[in-house]
Parts: sequence; C-alpha cells; structure tokens
Amino acid sequence: MMTVQRRRRRPVADINVVPYIDVMLVLLIIFMVTAPLITQGVNVDLPKAAAEPLSEDSKTPLVASVNRDGQYFLNENSNPEAPLSAQELAVQVAAQLQVDPERPVMVNGDGAVSYNQIVQLMVLLQRAGVPSVGLMTDSTGVE
Repeated sequence: MMTVQRRRRRPVADINVVPYIDVMLVLLIIFMVTAPLITQGVNVDLPKAAAEPLSEDSKTPLVASVNRDGQYFLNENSNPEAPLSAQELAVQVAAQLQVDPERPVMVNGDGAVSYNQIVQLMVLLQRAGVPSVGLMTDSTGVE
C-alpha cells in the first residue's frame, strides 16, 4: 500500500497591505483636489468682541468706501468726494502701499450695500496687494 504523505502548510503571518495602499492613494487624491478650494478667500480682520477704535498713535488708515450705488471712493484721493472706477481705486491703493507697506487698509460700506459689493471691494483690494483688510463699523447707538 502506498501511503500518501501530506505536507502541512504552515500559517503565514503576513498582512496584505495592497488594499490599504489603494485607500491611501484615493484619500491623497481627494485631499489634493479639495485643499486649494478650502484656502480661497479674502483675509479680513474681524473684531472678536465689541469693536475698539484705532489708537491715537496708529497710522492713519487708507479707507476704501463703497456707497449704496456701488461707486468706489478713497480717502487719499485728490478729491475724496469723486467716485473712482475699480481700476483707478486699485492703482491708487497699490501706489499708497508702495510708499508705506505697513499702512492699515479699511473698508467702509454703506448699510444698504449688498454683501456681494463689499466682497468685490475686498477682492479688488487683495489684488492690489493689500495683505489684510479691516472693516469699519459705526459704534454710535450701540450699547
């Protein structure tokens, strides 16, 4: 009689990591695609609590304003009451920042102005080279 000897297989203690590598590559691609979408925006200095006025010894801020008609104004313009086009405003703000890069820039918007117009002004200032923008508020009548 012939006896057949069977060899016993020894258990293998390896972990198959190929599926984990596939999952990690998919997650890497997802994060690479979504990361630029998250970082878009305009830098804004918003008050954490009740807004404090600027100190007396701080530099005079450059104030870009938008009225309810969507016209732009700049306090450092030769005629501050004359409306400016978006390009004129950007050129003048960039010129002022060339002279004094540390000068604060503030946005002053009419209460009737839509949020979209304020954001468009902030994007315009950002493209002109403004590193951060402050928002002006009216504290009269606020307790």
